[in-house]
Amino acid sequence: MSEYRKSQQTILNYQGGWMGVLAVPGAGKTYTLSALAAKLLSEVELAADQEILVVTLVRAAVGNFSQRIQRFLGARGGLTVGLPYRVRTLHGLANDIVRERPDLVQLDEQFTIVDERESTEILAAAVTAWLRTDPDVLHWYVDEAQLTRREVMQRNLPELFQRVAGSFIKQAKDATFTPEALEQALRRFQTPLPLAQMGAAIYARYQQGLNYRGGVDFQDLNRLALRALLADPTYLARLRHRWPYILEDEAQDSSQLQERLLRLLAEGGNWVRVGDPNQAIYETFTTANPKYLRAFVAEDGVTARDLPESGRSQASIQALANWLIEWSQRSHPSPEVRRKAPLTPPLIRSVAPDDPQPNPPNVPSAVILYPKPFKAEGAEGEIETIAFSVQRWLRENPDRTAAILVPRNERGTKFVDVLRQLDVPVVELLSSSASTREVARRLLAVLRALSNPLSAPFLADLYRALYDETAEDQAAVNRTAKLISTCRQVEAFLYPQGIDWLDEVIPDDPDFRTHLDDFRKQVQDFHAASLLPIDQLVLTIANRIFTESAALAVTFALAQRLRQESFIREQNQILANNFVAWSLADYAKQLEEIVRNQRRLLEMGEESSGFDPDKHVGKVTVATMHAAKGLEWDRVYLTSVNTYDFPSNDATDHFQGESGLVRDQLNLDAEALGQLATLMSGERYIEGQPTQAARIDYVSERLRLLYVGITRARRELVITWNTGRHGDQREALPLVALRTYWEQREKP
Repeated sequence: MSEYRKSQQTILNYQGGWMGVLAVPGAGKTYTLSALAAKLLSEVELAADQEILVVTLVRAAVGNFSQRIQRFLGARGGLTVGLPYRVRTLHGLANDIVRERPDLVQLDEQFTIVDERESTEILAAAVTAWLRTDPDVLHWYVDEAQLTRREVMQRNLPELFQRVAGSFIKQAKDATFTPEALEQALRRFQTPLPLAQMGAAIYARYQQGLNYRGGVDFQDLNRLALRALLADPTYLARLRHRWPYILEDEAQDSSQLQERLLRLLAEGGNWVRVGDPNQAIYETFTTANPKYLRAFVAEDGVTARDLPESGRSQASIQALANWLIEWSQRSHPSPEVRRKAPLTPPLIRSVAPDDPQPNPPNVPSAVILYPKPFKAEGAEGEIETIAFSVQRWLRENPDRTAAILVPRNERGTKFVDVLRQLDVPVVELLSSSASTREVARRLLAVLRALSNPLSAPFLADLYRALYDETAEDQAAVNRTAKLISTCRQVEAFLYPQGIDWLDEVIPDDPDFRTHLDDFRKQVQDFHAASLLPIDQLVLTIANRIFTESAALAVTFALAQRLRQESFIREQNQILANNFVAWSLADYAKQLEEIVRNQRRLLEMGEESSGFDPDKHVGKVTVATMHAAKGLEWDRVYLTSVNTYDFPSNDATDHFQGESGLVRDQLNLDAEALGQLATLMSGERYIEGQPTQAARIDYVSERLRLLYVGITRARRELVITWNTGRHGDQREALPLVALRTYWEQREKP
C-alpha cells in the first residue's frame, strides 16, 4: 500500500496555484501539510533568497511542523538542516513583517509587544477611567433595579464593560478602524450609538496606554503588517518573491484581517489552506470565523480538495458525528441555525482495512447516550456517577487512555476533587492544576486573615492552612479551627492586654495552650511581614507553611505574578490619574480566581508545550472541551450536555453573555459590535437584532463544540447530562436528537 491515503495523495499531487482543503477530525491534515512542504522542498527549485512559508495558529504547532518536515526529508534521503523554509504563527509572521520595516508604520525599531496579560491590565485601567468620567451609557442599558446594592455596581459593571470594550476593540482593529476613524464616523452619524461611543472612548484610552509603553498588542501586529505591505509596493514584491509558496494550517480559525494579510502576500503565487470549519470553536466575540475558509474554498480559481478519511474513531462514533452534521442542516428546530449551517460536509469516512492506522473495531454498544439525569439530582450526581464509572473502567483497562471533558474549568475542578478522593490517577488540562490550586488556597487563607485581622472565621482558615497538611489527627485540627472561629475578640487573643482569651478557653491543658501560643506568635509574625512588598510577603508566608520544593516553586511563580500585576495596574492608574495602591484584599482576590480555576497560572509542563494523551495510559485526563481539540483518547465522557451549556435558541434557553444587570436581556457585546458594524457600513442599527444574531452564532459554535467532543473518542463514548445546580435544566436538544437516532439505529 502507498504511504499515503488516496485523499492525501491528491493533496500531494499539488503543482501550484491556490488550493483549499477541508479536513475531518483525525484525517492527518498537519501530517499531510508537512509532507507537502517536504515534497516542495525536495522538488521545487528555489532561488537563494526564497523560502517556503508554513503558517499555523499556535506556537506549540511550530516545533511540531519543523520536526515533521525534517522527518519526511530524512525519509527521502535529503538534507534536514539549513533548508529554505520558515514556520511561523500568524502573529509571528506579522511580527517578522513589521520588525523588518517598522519605519513604514511609524514604529521605533525597539518597539515592544504587549502580551495578553498586560494588555488586559491596560484595558482595565481604560475602562475604570471611562466609568468614572463618562458613565452616561449606564442609563441607556443598565437595569437600575439591579443596582440597589453598591457591591453589585462595583464588582460586575467594570468586568462587564471591560469584556464589551475588549470585543469592540479587537473587532475594530480587525477591520483596521482606528480610534480617530471611529470618532469621525460617530460625528457623521446622526442616530445615538452609546455603545459605539463608549467603545471609541475606551479604544482611544487603550491605545494611549500602548503608545506610552512604545508597544503594540497582538491585534496591532496584524493590522500594522498589512499597513506596511500596502505602504511600500517594493517591500511587498520582495516578500512575495521570498515566499513563493505559503502553506496555512488551521485556516478555519483565521480572522478577516489575517486572511487579507496572507491573500496580499500570496497574490500571483501559491497558497494552500487546510482546515476544518466544523472544529471552529473560538468564534464567539472573537475575530476568527470559519466562513472565510468556506468562502475561499468556493472561490473561482481555487482548487477544492477534501480529506474525509479518518482512522481515529470506530465506525459507530463516526456515524454519530456524521449524523449530527446532517441533523444540524436538515432538522434543527431553529430555521436561523439551519441557514447558518454550523456543521458542513465532508462527512467522516473510515480508512481502508489495510491502512497503517486502521479504525478501531466497530462496537456499537461502546457508544452510550444517557437517557435520564442521575439519581442524585443535579450536577453532583453526574460527577459521582462518572467518577465511579471511570474508576472501574481504568481498573479493567489499565493499558488504555480515558478523558472526562467538561464545558468549563470550574466543573473540571469538581471532577478532579472527587476523582482524587477515590484515588483515581488523574491528569489535568484545566486553567490550573490541583497542586497549584492547593498552594494558592493556603496562601489565600493567610492573605484573607491579614486583610481582615478581626475576623475569627478567617483566622480559623489561617490555622487550617498552617496545620492541616502536616497534622496526624485531622479531626483535632478541625476542632481547634472551630474553637478559633468562636473567638469574639480576635484582638484580645492575638495581642492580649491583661486578659488573654486562652486563659478562658483552655485553662487546664498546658500542651494545647503552648500549641495555640505558638500559632499566635506565627500570626503576629505574619502581621509584622504584611508591610513587605507582595512578592516578599508571599515568599515569607510560604517558608512557614510549605516544605516541598514543588510547592515552593509554585509559590515563587505566584509571587512573581502578583508583583507584576500590581506594578502594571499601578502604572495604568497613574496614566489614568486614578492611583490607588493594591491592598491585601486585592491580592487575595487574584489568588481566589486561581483557586476557583477561573484563571491560569502559566506553569512548566506538558500543558504549555504540547500534550500527548498516550503518555498517560491508565489515567483519566480531565479537560475542557476546548482544550481537548486536537487530542484523542480510547474512552471519552462528554459531560453536562444540557440546555445551559448547549442551548438551541429555544425561548427558555439561557445564553452566555446576557447579564442580569442589562435590560431586556440584551447582549452588550453583540450590540456594541452591531453599532460598530453600522459605523463601518452605514446601514441602520436596530436594537436587539445583534443580540438575536449572537444567539444563533453561539448555538452554532456549541454544536461544533459537541462535534469536537464526540470526535475525541477512539473506541468508547459516553455522553451524559445533569439537571443543573437548581434542578431546572433540561438535556440539550442535540443530545435528544442524537439519542433518538441512536435508538432507532439499534432497533433490530
